[in-house]
Amino acid sequence: MEFVDELLHRAPATPLKTYIPWYSGYRQRGSAPGRHRGLPSPWLTLIFTLDEPMVAAALPEGHPGGSYDTYLGGLHRTPALIVHQGAQSGIQVALSPLGCRRLLGLPGGELGGENLTVTDVLGRDGVEVHEQVRAASTWPGRFGVLDRFFLERLDRGDSGPAAEVVRAWQLLLASHGGLGVADLARRVGWSPRNLAYRFTAEIGLSPKAAGRVARFDVTRRRLGDPGSGPAGLARLAAECGYADQAHLSREFSEMAGLPPRRWLAEERPGGSLDLPSETFKTG
Repeated sequence: MEFVDELLHRAPATPLKTYIPWYSGYRQRGSAPGRHRGLPSPWLTLIFTLDEPMVAAALPEGHPGGSYDTYLGGLHRTPALIVHQGAQSGIQVALSPLGCRRLLGLPGGELGGENLTVTDVLGRDGVEVHEQVRAASTWPGRFGVLDRFFLERLDRGDSGPAAEVVRAWQLLLASHGGLGVADLARRVGWSPRNLAYRFTAEIGLSPKAAGRVARFDVTRRRLGDPGSGPAGLARLAAECGYADQAHLSREFSEMAGLPPRRWLAEERPGGSLDLPSETFKTG
């Protein structure tokens, strides 16, 4: 089998950038069989495969695995386990939960704990866009198919979440999960109870759970920084808002399925985390 190893990241058309910060295209051939842990992140998981299905040995929140030609999953707090036999290819769309209504026609809360195909949500439209992506012969052509598809859905989509939910989500990400629901509610002008209910329905996780995911996402990016040995982990814990290094290790193990140093050795042997925050990175 010819050896191929392609991984491309491209920004979408400008009107989409609020909801889709990037596309990630990947194609591998002739490599050794492997597996990858799909980690929690602030992005929904949306994948269009190209030549072979995505195979998950296990999916988040204890769901059994399966084989998917397209995949759509909500925010999650535990990892997926993606496997391949030396070949994998597709495009992953980094989709903000704030764009779920505009681009998919339903709130992110309806995807929470679900593992669906694009067709399950979009019907024939999902089948057609996947066929067009597969028919395109170049990466620019494939990304262009997705741009046109999502721009059309943006034009005809609804107005999206309430402004208070949007602001709460932005504050939570900006603080790396450092704001509790009472503080968020005060800043957006809602009661904590109302915010928790509306936020969970729209985003798919409670403010507390979403804050943990936001903090974890920042932490795992910084884990490969120079000096992130044992002393560095204690410093990282303090800088990322954990009570101590043990707290960081417990939270990391829960969300990644491995302690931080072991995860880094398996997933980033070079120590670099300078990649976009894909939920299921497949490159």
